[in-house]
Amino acid sequence: MSDHWLDEVAWTADGLVPVIAQEAGSGQILMFAFMNRDALRLTVETGQAVYWSRSRNRLWHKGEESGHVQKVHEIRLDCDEDVILITVEQLGGIACHTGRHHCFFRKLVDGEWVTDQPVLKDPQEIYRHE
Repeated sequence: MSDHWLDEVAWTADGLVPVIAQEAGSGQILMFAFMNRDALRLTVETGQAVYWSRSRNRLWHKGEESGHVQKVHEIRLDCDEDVILITVEQLGGIACHTGRHHCFFRKLVDGEWVTDQPVLKDPQEIYRHE
C-alpha cells in the first residue's frame, strides 16, 4: 500500500493530528490522543492503536505496559482533514491510565467536577513503572 493517503491529513505544525478513540459497539468515547505519521502508519499496519506520546516524546503502542490494547475496527478522517476518529475494541476493558474504562470520568455538576466512573483496576497493579 502506498503512503499517499498520509499526505491527505492536515498535520499540525509539529507533525501531529488529534485522534479520538471510540469504542466499537457502545459508541463510548474512550480517550483522546495524538498521532504522527509513523503512529498512523503503524496503526494501519498492525491493526492496533499506536499514538505519539507528547510527554514521553516517542511512539506509544496503546497497551504496551498495561496489556489494554486497542484493536482497530475503522479509521475515519473528518471533513477538515485535521481530526481522526478510530473505532476500537478495548481489550481488557480499561482505556484510561487511572484504571477506568474511559478517560472522561469527570463531569461538571453545579460548578464542580464530579467523578462518576469507578476505578476498575488499581493503576499500581496495571503499570510496572509510571
